Amino acid sequence: MSVPSGTSVPSAPPSYEETTGINVSYPHPYSIPEPGQKSDGKGMKPPPYTGQPAPVPNPVTVQTVYVQQPVVFYDRPVQMCCPSCNQMIVTRISYDSGALTWLSCGGLCLLGCVAGCCLIPFCIDALKDVDHTCPNCNALVGSYKRL
Repeated sequence: MSVPSGTSVPSAPPSYEETTGINVSYPHPYSIPEPGQKSDGKGMKPPPYTGQPAPVPNPVTVQTVYVQQPVVFYDRPVQMCCPSCNQMIVTRISYDSGALTWLSCGGLCLLGCVAGCCLIPFCIDALKDVDHTCPNCNALVGSYKRL
C-alpha cells in the first residue's frame, strides 16, 4: 500500500502531558547540589520564607457567666436569687382574689347561694392567686395565677 505523495503520514498521538498542558519540568524548591558538592544537606541554603508572619498571641480574657434557670411559681414559697437585690431568699407569699375566686362566687350566685354563701370563695386561699415577694427588698418577684 502506498501513500500519495501530497499527504503527510500522521505521527504518534500526543502524550498525556502535551494534551493536558502539564509542564514536565517542575521547578525545584531547593537548590540542586552541583556535581562536586555533597548532597547531605550541609552547605545548602534553604529557600527564603515568603509566607505570612507568625500571628501575635492575644491575651485571653475569661468571663464567667451564671445562667439562672427560670423559676416556676406555685402556691408555696420558692427558694431563689432575688433579681432586685441579688440575695438568696425564700419568697414570702400573699393571696389575692383572682379570676377563679370571682368565677366561683358567680357560680354560687347562679346556684342560689345569694344570702352571703356566695362570698365563701373569698375566704378560701386555694381559690386565690398567689404573689411572691422578696422578704429583703419587698420587690414583687413573681405570681401564680389559678386561671
